[in-house]
Order: sequence, then structure tokens, then C-alpha cells
Amino acid sequence: MNWDDLLDRAARLASGGTRRILGIAGPPGAGKSTVAARLAAALTDAGAAVTVVPMDGFHLADAELHRLGRHARKGAPDTFDGAGFVALLHRLRSETGGVVYAPVFRREIEEPVAGAVPVPPETRLVITEGNYLLVPDGVWADVRGLLDEAWYLDLDEPERLRRLVARHMAFGRDEAEARARALGSDQSNAELIATTKGRADLIVPLT
Repeated sequence: MNWDDLLDRAARLASGGTRRILGIAGPPGAGKSTVAARLAAALTDAGAAVTVVPMDGFHLADAELHRLGRHARKGAPDTFDGAGFVALLHRLRSETGGVVYAPVFRREIEEPVAGAVPVPPETRLVITEGNYLLVPDGVWADVRGLLDEAWYLDLDEPERLRRLVARHMAFGRDEAEARARALGSDQSNAELIATTKGRADLIVPLT
């Protein structure tokens, strides 16, 4: 499936009379944010009303992770406010008469920022992207049923690791630290996420 096929598929979701939610899942470094942003830009240029809402905005704050003793595993499923993310998806589906605000995660400060993404009432397609959209356990199990369609980005593993190390270095880690993070907690998360790909409507192979 090429880019035009993906764009056409997303455009069909955006063309309905009611708001739809497209979920883009995949492991760290698979390109979820990039694909979501490209889709949104192309659809907006074509006249569609699209907003991207990243799951990463629901990271717990570092202070809370330290309190819980989970800072070393930042990025694992239990280091997010999963219930808050589910509540937002419910609001995005039901509260279409006014602006709904969503948080974002700022990598330059490694913290979530509340109220940073406005979803206006005219939005017809919300694209949400994140690691755990397809996880069938705990509070995450509620996410899949709130998505009209779910895609899984399946990037070639060596390329995924290369991109992930480069991303960590771009935000201040040296190469050794970046590789340790990518092959440590990030890899544990990636292995969990890979087990969820069968719950996607579409698996998108990438190289």
C-alpha cells in the first residue's frame, strides 16, 4: 500500500458527516507522528477539517513518575494517564458543539503540557497516534472501540532503531545514552506493542 492509498483511505474517513477518529499505532520510532502530520497536512490542503491529537500528551509528569518509582520505565503503559486518554476520546466523539482541548508532550522539556491542542467543532477527522492504541489489557482495552479505524506502522527493525537513536540524540542524549534508552526500556515497550498489531484494521509495512 503506497502513500496515495493511505491518503485516500483517510480522506474517506474525513468526508463523512460525523466526526471520525483514526488511530495510528506502532512502536517507538516507527514514524507515527510523521505519518499523522503528513496526512493532516495533505487532507487540510484538500479542504478537510483534520486535527492531530497525540497519545503522548498523557505522559505522567516526571515528578509523579519519581513518586511512583517508575521514572526509569518512562514510556511503559503504566506511565501514562490511560484513563484520561480514554476520557478524551469519549469527549471527542460526543462533544462536537465546542472546542475540546488536548495535551501534548514536549520532548524538549520531557513533560506533558495541558490544553495545547484545540479540536474545533468543525473537525471531521481526529488522527490520534501513539504506542498503546491497540493494547487489549487494562484501561487501554477501551481505546480500540473508540477508534473508527486503526492502522499499525510496521517499520523495518534496523531502521526503526536507527531513527530512535537519532531522535534521542537530537534531544540532548549522547550516542551511548541514546542507544541504551532505545535498546532498554524502549525495546521492552516495542516488543509489547508488536504483539498488538493483529488488532489493527490495516498493517502498513515501512522500510
